[in-house]
Amino acid sequence: MTGAAPRVEPSRGLVELSIRGVGVIDAAEWEWGPGLTVITGETGSGKTMVLTGLSLILGGSSDTGLVRAGHDTAVVEGRFQVDDPVVADLVAEAGGELDEDGSVVLSRSVAAAGRSRAHLGGRTVPAATLAQLGGRLVAVHGQDDQHRLLRPAQQRAALDRFAGAEVETVRDDFRRAFDDWVGVLRQRDDVIAHAAERAREAAALRDSIDAIDRVAPVPGEEESLRAEAGRLAHVDEILRWVAAAREALDADEASATAALAAASAALTRAAERDPDLAALRERADRLSTEAVDLAADLSRYLDALDADPGRLDAVEERRGALGDLRRRLERTGAWPELAHDAVAWRQQAASRFDDLGDDEGLIASLDARVAELGAECSRLAGLLSQARAAAAERLAAAVTEELAALAMGSTSLVVEVRRRPAGGGEVDLDVDGIACGADRHGVDDIEFLLATRDAPEGRPLAKSASGGERSRVMLALEVVFAGMDPVPTFVFDEVDAGVGGKAAIEVGHRLALLARSSQVIVVTHLAQVAAFADRHVVVRPGTVTAASISYAEGDARTTELARMLGGQEDSATAAAHAEELLALAADRLAAGRSRGRGRTR
Repeated sequence: MTGAAPRVEPSRGLVELSIRGVGVIDAAEWEWGPGLTVITGETGSGKTMVLTGLSLILGGSSDTGLVRAGHDTAVVEGRFQVDDPVVADLVAEAGGELDEDGSVVLSRSVAAAGRSRAHLGGRTVPAATLAQLGGRLVAVHGQDDQHRLLRPAQQRAALDRFAGAEVETVRDDFRRAFDDWVGVLRQRDDVIAHAAERAREAAALRDSIDAIDRVAPVPGEEESLRAEAGRLAHVDEILRWVAAAREALDADEASATAALAAASAALTRAAERDPDLAALRERADRLSTEAVDLAADLSRYLDALDADPGRLDAVEERRGALGDLRRRLERTGAWPELAHDAVAWRQQAASRFDDLGDDEGLIASLDARVAELGAECSRLAGLLSQARAAAAERLAAAVTEELAALAMGSTSLVVEVRRRPAGGGEVDLDVDGIACGADRHGVDDIEFLLATRDAPEGRPLAKSASGGERSRVMLALEVVFAGMDPVPTFVFDEVDAGVGGKAAIEVGHRLALLARSSQVIVVTHLAQVAAFADRHVVVRPGTVTAASISYAEGDARTTELARMLGGQEDSATAAAHAEELLALAADRLAAGRSRGRGRTR
């Protein structure tokens, strides 16, 4: 294709995209290849709806206002070629499957009635799953991303992302130490703040433990005493009936034991004549023996039964003491599940009492731990600041090189890493002998400044550039950060707005260089950018259908570039200019570098 240069084609990225009933798009399908693809068309033609559809299958928020009139549902479906094992694992965890060619289909539907559905690899999933997966598939860089990068709060995260493992390892170590440090600080402060309350709790526990020791309960004692009290309350009746039973068994020759013994002897003689009676004789023997044993057991029971009338009073008194102790433990509200077991309750109370009993020792121990963790946090915060400062220099140099390639050679980026003053964080932390405000991210405030001839000291991005300048600065940042992203596909949504002329050529060249190792999709209105494309998609205005989309090649591409340059497709002058742009793009890509100081990726 005209303007293309040899490159290593990535084997991953967006392959197909189908959109039905979204905005001005009635029904359309696109096939996407590697390298740089540009989407062009007149204002209102629907080219940005392509990115809206892509946002939906990447888990973006749904809006019923996107559903085209005459459609009940807006439907978007995208196929991605996958070679990332993390993506494959996410698909499998969601219950979906990769196709035989290693691709996966993401789809999203939004009903006019407000209902949204998401599918991944043939399975219904939450939209959040698509968002999680989308972060590994596509990085979208557009106007919203520009505005985010203008905010200092986002600039720290951007710097850390650029720095990579150099900062990530130290930052993660700092966060773990910081969380432990803050936790111990809070524990110590809580002990100090609630010292009186802890003392009252300890005194109450001590009283309860003393009460338990005075009663000296035995596990299961209350239940055992309950049974004994019931027995002692009816001891006379029990004695009378048990004695009657024993007499019936073994009182005289007419007792049951004598009768069973006689029956056994008779069956023994009979069995001598009829062996079939042997089994009955054995049963008679067993019954006779059991009757004798039962009579003996009843005698032992009668001998052991305590008929002392004072015993019942002693049992009831003990039961009363145990009941009072149980109710006292219940009223404390502590360990209610153990209130019925005073022995277990005491063990728990003793453990808690030990924790409360030596506040001075506990505070001293916590102070030592605070000092130890604070020193570690201080050390790691210093290392994190140093790593960020080193990364800041590299980031500033990289973006400044990109700015030079974008015809802003007199402008440079300054990435300022400042220690946060005391009181400006969650807690104060001493770093290198200076009190700093610290949080889980460290003690640094990060700010991107733009240094120019008029402001060599640098001004915040939001105040130092406007219009085309800001667009070029943002594009330089986006291109540098895009190189840090592990995703296979980058989408740029009119980040070249406000740029023209020579700078626009440099914009196109930078995007084309990025596309040598990644799939890059750009919505643009600049012919200078479109001239660097490997594939040029044109969307005609009006209702978008399959017939509204074309892949511009040869003369058709020249015609589209001529329209973008002068608004007249049949202008010979515009066509000649378009051909010059295509030739220039081919030459620049063949050279492999820009004419400025832009770095090669």
